[in-house]
Amino acid sequence: MPPQGQPPQHNPYAQPTMPSVPLGGYGPVGTPPGAPPTGSGGGGKGWLWGLGGAVVASAVWAGALFATGGFDGEAKADLAGYRYMTNLCNPTDAQPIEDSGYRQKNDSGSTSDQHSSSESPTLDTMTCNIDFEPSDAVSNDYSSVWLYTSASLHKKTNPEPEFEAQYRAYENQETSSYSYKVSPVGGLGDEAYVVRQQTKSGSTTGAYVILGVRDGWMTYQSTWSEYVSSSSSTKAKTPDEATEMLKKSAKATLEKMKE
Repeated sequence: MPPQGQPPQHNPYAQPTMPSVPLGGYGPVGTPPGAPPTGSGGGGKGWLWGLGGAVVASAVWAGALFATGGFDGEAKADLAGYRYMTNLCNPTDAQPIEDSGYRQKNDSGSTSDQHSSSESPTLDTMTCNIDFEPSDAVSNDYSSVWLYTSASLHKKTNPEPEFEAQYRAYENQETSSYSYKVSPVGGLGDEAYVVRQQTKSGSTTGAYVILGVRDGWMTYQSTWSEYVSSSSSTKAKTPDEATEMLKKSAKATLEKMKE
C-alpha cells in the first residue's frame, strides 16, 4: 500500500485487465489499418475498434462457410447440370461412329448394347457398352469393335485433384509391344485427356483409345477398342481417327446428359 496521501504508483509490469484482440497482418496487436492512435485520452477506444473489426471479419467468414457448406466439413457438389439415368446407352451418341463406316451389331433383331447403373448418396455410376462392326464387312471377316462409355456423379468428393493423374499413369505402362501417349483435349468440360495406345510393330490391325472428361464433379470416359484380322477386307481406324470419333460422340453425349 502506498503511504497515505500519495497516489498509487503505476506498475510497468502489471498485466492489462482487458485482453487485446490480435488481428494477424494488421500491424500492432488489435490495430487494424486506419485505426485511430491509442494515445492518451483514447483509453480503450483502440481495443474496441479492433474488436469491432474482428466481429465484422468473423461475420464475413461465417457467411462464407454457410454459403460453401464449410460448417458441415463438406463442399457442395458441382454436378454442372448432369443428372443420373438408368440407361447411359440412351444419351450415348453413336452417330459419329456410324458416319465413319460402322454399324451396331444386332442380336436376334435387337441392338447389341449392355448397360448398368447404380445410384447412391455419395456416387452415381452409369455404363454402356455397344458392339459395332464395319459396315462393309463380309461374312468371313473377323473383327471386334466396341465402344464403352461410363459416367460418374461425385456427390461427396471433388474428382479434380486426381483426375489428370489417373490418365497420366498410362504413360508408365509400357511393354515390348506397345506404349501409351497421353494428351490434353480442349473444348470438352473443364478438362479432358486422350490416351492413345501405340503399337511398336506399326500394325494397323487395331486401335485402342480412351477419352476422359471432367466437368465439375462429373467424370465421363469413352473407350474405343477395335481389332480386325490381317486378312480382313476392312481396315481398322488409326488412333487419331478414333480420337476424333470419340470427341464428337462425347460432345453430343454430354449435352444429352443435361437434357
